[in-house]
Amino acid sequence: MSLVYEGYERQYCELSANLSRKCNSAATLPDGEKKKQEISELQAGLDDADVLIRKMDLEARSLQPSVKATLLAKLREYKSDLNKLKREVKKLTMPNSNQPAHEELLESGMAGGHEASANQRDRMAMSTERLNQSTDRIRESRRAALETEELGLSDVDSAIDKGKKVLTSMTRRMSRNKWIVGSIIAALILAIIVVLYFKIFH
Repeated sequence: MSLVYEGYERQYCELSANLSRKCNSAATLPDGEKKKQEISELQAGLDDADVLIRKMDLEARSLQPSVKATLLAKLREYKSDLNKLKREVKKLTMPNSNQPAHEELLESGMAGGHEASANQRDRMAMSTERLNQSTDRIRESRRAALETEELGLSDVDSAIDKGKKVLTSMTRRMSRNKWIVGSIIAALILAIIVVLYFKIFH
């Protein structure tokens, strides 16, 4: 899997978990400046999440078809979760958003409230699990990259050692050949001198 995609995914999962916590916290606040500030931060976070989703989508589409299909399926889940979060944040922006929720709890009983809380916990748990999975994949990719790098360095060192041995052997052979050639030349010169001596003096 692409390390670039995994980086975006990790950022998204962290952001998604953080936005879920903020949304749960803002839902308990009364209408006021504090709640407006929380909503403003949530909306900015949602914009950042949209940017990360688009980056993941572009990166996924640039990969091999087999990998692309898996990542795009996962992206659809992220988009669905993000849309749910957007709807919850939108509810918070409605005037007296706490009052309808309170009336709904009175009408439907506490079961509805427990179910919503359970859904929020499930979403946070899912985001945390995805974050952990993304972290594990990044760690595994880095480990594989380091092992490949170490293997490559080992091969390079081995090749350098072999090269040194070959050069040393060639140097010795050339030196030995020089002595042999020199000896032959000296013998030939001596033979020529002997032949000339006998021709001149005999």
